[in-house]
Amino acid sequence: MIHPTAIVDPLAEIDSNVTIGPYALIKSDVHIGSGTTIGPYTTIEQYTTIGENCRIFQYASVGGAPQDLKFHGEKTHLKIGRGTIIREFVTINRGTESGGGITEVGEENYLMAYTHIAHDCKTGKQVILANNSTLAGHIIIGDNVTVGGLVAIHQFVKIGDFAYIGGKSAVVKDIPPYVIASGDRATLHGLNNVGLKRHNFPKATLQELKKAYRIFFRIGLTVKQASERVKAEVEQLAEVKNFVEFIIESNRGVTR
Repeated sequence: MIHPTAIVDPLAEIDSNVTIGPYALIKSDVHIGSGTTIGPYTTIEQYTTIGENCRIFQYASVGGAPQDLKFHGEKTHLKIGRGTIIREFVTINRGTESGGGITEVGEENYLMAYTHIAHDCKTGKQVILANNSTLAGHIIIGDNVTVGGLVAIHQFVKIGDFAYIGGKSAVVKDIPPYVIASGDRATLHGLNNVGLKRHNFPKATLQELKKAYRIFFRIGLTVKQASERVKAEVEQLAEVKNFVEFIIESNRGVTR
């Protein structure tokens, strides 16, 4: 159902099972999947694809031009995964040509009010961004990450799977998977035990991750020394390998 006051460009592709509220603006080259609801006064800009069963609340601005001085109107894109919830006054920008041309929001994300996702960011599945959290450009966030309210994340930072970032943090370096980080500037505070238990991580996996965490961040070793010791002393579970590989491959350096 499309409200009679909504403005929908004839070149937009809207599934017949989409609801569009009063005074919403849907521009050309927009694709909206079945079961999605677009709230009142929402703007969906060009070159935006929205998956099935999303809910976008009033006054959100989705698919706007990137806030990048190098951008000069190139055709770039935004893709939003199915089941994502976008609350009031959220802003999400399209990608830039130099940054790969696309911003991607994963499936079943929950973007709370006033959050901002800048150009060329990519978020995984079931990511939660609490109110007023801000992602600068080119940030990559893994699956099942929770970002607290009023958090600011520096451009090009990577956040690993199942990480938790406490409110009002300033994040300037990569955050490994499975950990808690908070503060200005953010520092690590151990494993995200509560989050991992909620996702049914086995006790044995938590124990091995705790060993790996201690070796990397509690006894003063270099990354090379720590990775060698983890390989020798810690069971090589998939989660342990993910933890180690993330740290080794970090370009910005990891939060400690």
